[in-house]
Amino acid sequence: MKEKVEAALKKIRPMLQRDGGNVELIEVEDGIVKVRLQGACAGCPMSQMTIKNGIERLLKQEIPEVKSVVSV
Repeated sequence: MKEKVEAALKKIRPMLQRDGGNVELIEVEDGIVKVRLQGACAGCPMSQMTIKNGIERLLKQEIPEVKSVVSV
């Protein structure tokens, strides 16, 4: 499942990179995806919205086994 998540994250990375950020996959365990936002995204006040409305939504659409995405 980690490979599927990484492939899906590749689709969202260009959007984050345009704003000076990125996302790093830390681990996938029991449907919970742990990520770390990097660059400009790490300190952005909108980071939780990016995780929930952007990354989590995309991952759930592409990989039904994903239950949630959390930032670590």
